[in-house]
Amino acid sequence: MSIVFALATPAAKSAICIFRVSGEGCLKSLNELIEKPLDGHRVFGVRPIYFKKRLLDTVGVISFKGPESYTGEDSFEVYAHGGLGVMSLFVDLFKSAGFDEAPPGEFTKRAFLNGKLSLNEAEAVVDVIDSSAEEDVFLSSQSLSGEFSKAVVGFAEDIDFIRVRVEGEIDFSDEGEDFLDGSLFNDLDNLISRFDLFVGGCLNKKNRLVKNKVLFVGPVNSGKSSVFNRLLGFERALVSNIPGTTRDLIESEVFYNDLSFSIFDSAGLRETDDLIEAKGMALAVDEIGSVDVVVGVFEKNDPVVMAQFSEMAKNKIYIRVLNKIDLGGSGVTGFDCCLSAKTGEGFDFFKAALIDAFAAEDSHSSTYLVRERHISLFGESVLSLKGALGRLKKAEAIELAAEDLKIARSCLDEIVGFKSSDDLLGDIFSTFCIGK
Repeated sequence: MSIVFALATPAAKSAICIFRVSGEGCLKSLNELIEKPLDGHRVFGVRPIYFKKRLLDTVGVISFKGPESYTGEDSFEVYAHGGLGVMSLFVDLFKSAGFDEAPPGEFTKRAFLNGKLSLNEAEAVVDVIDSSAEEDVFLSSQSLSGEFSKAVVGFAEDIDFIRVRVEGEIDFSDEGEDFLDGSLFNDLDNLISRFDLFVGGCLNKKNRLVKNKVLFVGPVNSGKSSVFNRLLGFERALVSNIPGTTRDLIESEVFYNDLSFSIFDSAGLRETDDLIEAKGMALAVDEIGSVDVVVGVFEKNDPVVMAQFSEMAKNKIYIRVLNKIDLGGSGVTGFDCCLSAKTGEGFDFFKAALIDAFAAEDSHSSTYLVRERHISLFGESVLSLKGALGRLKKAEAIELAAEDLKIARSCLDEIVGFKSSDDLLGDIFSTFCIGK
């Protein structure tokens, strides 16, 4: 493979910028660029770099000798001053040295091809970078560390152990060896149970990318739009004391601690002859079905009105908010939060209630963050394992049961990105000593 380079930091003015270079022969090129060789690999050095016979920059440099590098190849990194002009000149310098600009993901791709990372670990690199929530960082890092790969490979080896015994029954039953005993069924049934638990502890990344949604509902003039604006920190929704001011769904995004969620302001609900306002209210009612949390905003405790909104949100997490406590009424019961959109009083408690609501929405414990393809392959593997168990218990079509086990193993191989050797006959002889 050719020598490639890329800017590893954003192309923006900053204190430093970092260039990564990888490929056979790059260390020889490095010595030509820095004139005085480094004191050794994995040792950080400071060197001047010249371009067009003029000093370009005095930089930090570190080299890595393959295969002890991220990519598994010879590689080095340059830490230069983070000026846009400096970055541009380094690009020209590397091109003049015969290096190619690396396409997206090239370094991690090489790490995978050179056996430094499994396929799912390579995917986890992107997942860690993309993570915005605290839990996503921990889950992605767990996969990147290799723990997820070890678990998957462990299940693959357990499947192989079962396959050895099934293939042994097919090939050596006439030798007087009995492989299909009760322990085989128990072992396979136990494997399926353990694998189901493992898959249940994996959280689909696709679901994490879907932002939590909060919908504000309530009667007209209860201050929904004011609460909405206060939560955002700026006036996104038009506010007035005229009933029916909000006529459509207004959406914005809120970041709070490590959470991000979309919030929707909706038309106040009341009897009206205004067709446009009525349509806006219908949109609000319809939207309830697609959100995670409904916030009912009221200016007083009206049991009849509050019961109507509670009924509308009965299948959702529902937070009852009393607004306008700056006008009195902070001691009114029947509400989850009491606040003032005008003064901001009570909003810390309101935000905490939203965080608790999302925690309840995503309360199951997870160990790994996985992708849609992993979930699909897990499902196919479990289905094949159960198919094999059913066939074996009926003592029919043993060859098909062996094929089911082979498919189950192949799915796991595809997750980590390799195909294991299928020399089961050698495994049979080594495991069961069938050397007659």
